[in-house]
Amino acid sequence: MTMREALRGLTTRGRSFLAAAIAAGISALILGERDLLRVAVLLAALPLLAAVYVGRSRYKLACTRSLEPGRAPVGSSARVILRLQNLSRLPTGTMLLEDRLPYALGSRPRVVLERLGAHQASSVAYTVRADVRGRYPIGPLVIRLTDPFGLCELTRSFPSVDQLTVIPQVVPLPRVRLAGEYAGAGDSRARSVAVHGEDDAATREYRRGDDLRRVHWRSTARTGELMVRREEQPWESRATVVLDTRAQAHRGEGPTASFEWAVSAAASVAVHLREAGYKVRLVTGTGVDIDGSESGGEGLILDALADVKTASTADVSLLVENVRRRSDGGLVIGLFGSLTTAEAHLLSQLRGNGATCVGFAIDSTTWVSMTAGDRQESDREHAAASLALVRSGWRSVRVSHGETLPALWPTVGRGSQGFAYRAAMAETVSGVHR
Repeated sequence: MTMREALRGLTTRGRSFLAAAIAAGISALILGERDLLRVAVLLAALPLLAAVYVGRSRYKLACTRSLEPGRAPVGSSARVILRLQNLSRLPTGTMLLEDRLPYALGSRPRVVLERLGAHQASSVAYTVRADVRGRYPIGPLVIRLTDPFGLCELTRSFPSVDQLTVIPQVVPLPRVRLAGEYAGAGDSRARSVAVHGEDDAATREYRRGDDLRRVHWRSTARTGELMVRREEQPWESRATVVLDTRAQAHRGEGPTASFEWAVSAAASVAVHLREAGYKVRLVTGTGVDIDGSESGGEGLILDALADVKTASTADVSLLVENVRRRSDGGLVIGLFGSLTTAEAHLLSQLRGNGATCVGFAIDSTTWVSMTAGDRQESDREHAAASLALVRSGWRSVRVSHGETLPALWPTVGRGSQGFAYRAAMAETVSGVHR
């Protein structure tokens, strides 16, 4: 720290001491009073020593910050703990701590910390709350250091910045038996026998190193290639959660928008299926493709959903393409905004590989006010799109403003009858409004 920087940190009291020292010094020289000169030297030394004293603390303080938790749901609070340690042999003066925060987390907290003794540490804490998803930087920490006499005040900043991730709200879902529970890399003898019969159970091409006792001769004779049984491998439950990110498909603004409902639903479904033993994959129309089957996969999915946004360039064809890059089969859960009949037909391409597809068709127009005529037209278009989705092989669940995912979730496991009834109702409504 240069002397110029130290002088900039002088408070009004410190500057007054310097002014008094200059006045006393000039008076001492004019009057020839050596005692008055000593007073002038003392008055000048005090603020200068205070500046040096405060400046030394810049290099003798250590600060750490911790977040509890580091990943917080929308609408919840997180605790920020600051631990400050004095590494020098001299005590510090009173310190004013100010952590820099984004506007979404509220105003900057200011905490007064009394003097720290030599090698002493102290902790202070404050809480933040965010109502909007995202990643928020916390820091750097700014400290205002003062000497015991209040003659000098310097501002110092610790460069470390931590990140608070605000994830979508995850709601618990009731347990229901879902179709398409077994799919993926393994095999199930019971499933194979039920579909193909005993003689066609779960075979694949022979690979070098396979046990010859597992050769399935009937399949070998039929295909002309050496085939082996693989019913000893367990089936894996796989699920793909598909999130529609088209900006034009969603309505509303802020935390109450239809897109936020879809993001929260995607997070809730992914967490629920992982807890049920599924290997979960998350795909969005903006290119996000997360494999949540490994350790820590739930955190990866929630972090991705914390950042996801709508895009005007996203469309259903791109969404379908992203999903089909790696066809896992099993269960496909789609969270869709408003669809046209043509877009609903495009989604039929996801029915391959024996996948069971369930789509939550969000009627985003219910998130905004409309005239009676516009509402009638909107209902007709939504019913036609829902019917097209069902005819494309999907099971369709209508979502209107005010409905909750836990209330709708049991319809996913009701089987074909419930969905056939929905399809018939959608066709009826479509016919009435034609």
